[in-house]
Order: sequence, then C-alpha cells, then structure tokens
Amino acid sequence: MEINIGGRLFSVGPGHEQAMAIVNVTPDSFFAGSRKQSGAEIAVAVEKALRDGAGIIDLGGYSSRPGADDIPAEEELKRLDTGLRIVREAAGAEFPASVDTFRPEVVRQLYDRFGAFIVNDISAGELDPDMIPAVGRLGLPYIAMHMRGMPQTMARMTDYPSETGGVAGDVLRYFVRKTAQARAAGIKDLILDPGFGFAKTAAQNFELLGQMDCLAVFGLPVLVGLSRKSMVWKTLGITPAEALNGTSVLNWEALRQGASILRVHDVREAVETIRLFRAYTAR
Repeated sequence: MEINIGGRLFSVGPGHEQAMAIVNVTPDSFFAGSRKQSGAEIAVAVEKALRDGAGIIDLGGYSSRPGADDIPAEEELKRLDTGLRIVREAAGAEFPASVDTFRPEVVRQLYDRFGAFIVNDISAGELDPDMIPAVGRLGLPYIAMHMRGMPQTMARMTDYPSETGGVAGDVLRYFVRKTAQARAAGIKDLILDPGFGFAKTAAQNFELLGQMDCLAVFGLPVLVGLSRKSMVWKTLGITPAEALNGTSVLNWEALRQGASILRVHDVREAVETIRLFRAYTAR
C-alpha cells in the first residue's frame, strides 16, 4: 500500500511497516520523557528519531491523556508551528510528517505555511465536523482514530455491550461510518487507528488487541499506539518509564494482528521489533 503526501508516494503495509516517532511539543503529555517544549529540545528529539530509523514523525501540541487540560487553538498552533518547522529543517520537506490535532483551523494554517503532511485526528472528526471535509479539500492523508467523548471525559465512556460485539464490534461499526464519511469528502489516503487507551479499560484494550485483525476487512493501513500506555504499566505494576519491554511485546502482537504503523516513544526498539517481525514472517 502507498499513501500520497503532497504528490510523494510513501509505502506502508506488509513488508513496509513503519515506526512513527512521537514528538510531543507539550508540557503535560502522560509520559514525561516525550515532553519537548524548547526549539532545542524538539530538534534533539527529531534528530534522534531520524537516526533511530523513524519512518514518520508525529507532532502533538495538545495532550490527549485522560483528564488533560483543554488549551486554545492559538496555543496549539504556536507549538505545532515550531515543531513542524524544526522537522522540515532537520528531515527535509519530503520526509513524512504527521500532525496530531482535531482542529481543522490548525490543519489549514499549518498547510498554508508548510505544505502537505499527514493529519492524525484522535476524534476522526467527532470533535469538529469540519475536520473531514477540510482534509478532503486539502487532499491530505488522514488518520482516523476510534474514541468516545473528549480526553477529559473518555474514561467514563467504556460501555461496550457483549450482545453488540463488545469493543471490537463498536470499533468496526465506527470505521464503517468513518470510512464512508472520508470517501464522501474526497479523502483518498486513509489510515485507521483503533485507539488503544481511549475510552477503553485495560481489559478492553487487550480484548481489542486480540481481535484487531478484523480491521483487515477495510483494506487500509492500520496504526497502533500502545507505547508505554497504562495497559502495560498498570498490568505489570510498574511506571511508564519502565514500560519499554512491555511495549515491545505488545507491538509484536499488533504487527501479527495486521498493524503496519507503530506509533512509539522509543523508535530504535520499535524498528528492531519490525525488523525481527519481517524476518520471522519471511521464513
């Protein structure tokens, strides 16, 4: 599979799995090691991600951890403008960059300043109904994630009745609707993210991971974000800082279940997991 980023084709899929590096230009993301605020800190993080083999760099200016504070669009745009400028300077205009935002006005202004990038929307247009049409008009690739509510409320929205297929059934129905919306808006390059940790308990996260191969029905790239999340560190009784090994274990299973993009804090380890997975499946 290939996605088109401003006329440049980028391979992603079986045999072309990618590590997406998380660079949070925020003061409050859940994993302290990912928080980069000054231009110098961002540049160091970007350069390390490139050295470690990142295929995509994902910039986040709005913390989506459970209970995170809301911030105005102007502050989010300021953070992302700095981050995207540094990515362009360090990696070049053709390197795949992703912007983690649910605000179409942020997408439009960054596009006017920097050109094409991937839009990574945690709400798949639920938080702003203009997002999907705006992405379609700009011709940008779009990551649609499954979530309920807002980061401030999602922890209370975890009811997935077994008679309707549980969490996997809800995710499937959600993406049937979202893929139709995206296609109707003219979005040609679509990536699905089942949203681990977003409006899901730890048990539901594991249930979803075990059934994630059901997303293959859409024939689209699948992104997973399991890196250092509470399903790892709470299960093991450790801290997010100690959750790298557990993350690698779950990333392997995600690849086995059909994921083609691993969104991670630790790029080198994810790249090694991908390389080993490719060698294993090629035997």
